[in-house]
Amino acid sequence: MLQFIHKEVHDHVAEHRIPQTRLVTKDGHCNIEFSNVAYHSHFAYLMDFWTTFVEIRWRFVILSFVAAFTGSWFVFGLLWYFIAKSNGDLEGENVPDGHLKCIENINGLTSAFLYSLETQTTIGYGGRALTGHCAQTVALLVVQSLMGAIINCFMCGLILAKISLPKNRAKTVTFSDTAVICLKNQTLCLQIRVANLRKTLLIGSHIYGKLLKTSVTLDGEPIILDQVNVDFLVDAGKDNLFFICPLTLYHVIDTSSPFLEMTADTLQQHNIELVVFLEGMAESTSSSCQVRTSYIPSEIQWGYCFLPIISRNKGGKYHVDFSNFSQTVPVATPHCHSCYLNQLNKDLALHQHAQQGIDNPGFEVVTTEDLVNNVQK
Repeated sequence: MLQFIHKEVHDHVAEHRIPQTRLVTKDGHCNIEFSNVAYHSHFAYLMDFWTTFVEIRWRFVILSFVAAFTGSWFVFGLLWYFIAKSNGDLEGENVPDGHLKCIENINGLTSAFLYSLETQTTIGYGGRALTGHCAQTVALLVVQSLMGAIINCFMCGLILAKISLPKNRAKTVTFSDTAVICLKNQTLCLQIRVANLRKTLLIGSHIYGKLLKTSVTLDGEPIILDQVNVDFLVDAGKDNLFFICPLTLYHVIDTSSPFLEMTADTLQQHNIELVVFLEGMAESTSSSCQVRTSYIPSEIQWGYCFLPIISRNKGGKYHVDFSNFSQTVPVATPHCHSCYLNQLNKDLALHQHAQQGIDNPGFEVVTTEDLVNNVQK
């Protein structure tokens, strides 16, 4: 009992000793800011204005939508008012006999604004109209019609592109809240779980990871956010995953693994961040998307495994129980990779919590509750 309390206190102190900051949040956003950027670099955003508009927030898109149409109506309204006033077409002015009007029924700035709106949206009410006696009004009508069409195309394309962004498809792919380290196929592995919440597949899916840490070169120069590759596998490989049901991905902790020197006691003392990426192409839209998440040491459980969530019900359908998606249970696990290589320590580590395998030669119909009960025994 005292040893358990001592371990809990040690882990709590180790967790708060080093401030844990994320480069990538759990929902995949990058936690980084840029400062002291040269002023002339901001013009690059104007040159690539389409990407800038697609990436801005929805409130700014709606503001741009309203400002683009209202602003164009007002600007052309001023032009119509200027033409009508310069030609003496305004109501109430002294109009000489035989005067040929350019625009009928324009009596002020408000009516000019309404005429501009009716012209650009093609909803003319019939009261205000061109007479055809002035060439400048015909030219302005052509220009406003073309500008209205351009604004319509740009705004409709912007909203459609923003709605169909690949990152929206990524929101229906979820990772487990924690990662676990336990034995798999007689090897020490780090495991995570990922699920596709849609029935449509992600074609050509593959997954990989990056371990971010602070390292020091041979010259004594510190490298912040040093990236180390972390390979993840499933039993069928690591590329072109058949991603129709939740998958448990594992990274083998061997001599080439960045987790080689870590132990159950020292894991919480490392200032590391494991960033996991999943890339694929949406089957319905053929657009590529990337899903990412991260795990800090406090979210990596040493000596645990995930509860089973896939079973087959009595109707012959496969059933996924997402209530246990991130649930874990303790299992017998070596203290470190070196301990497991030592045959004596391996026997000492594995003699506890022995588990019975599930005898299922004929692929019997089982339920999730049966699998969970077997794991917890």
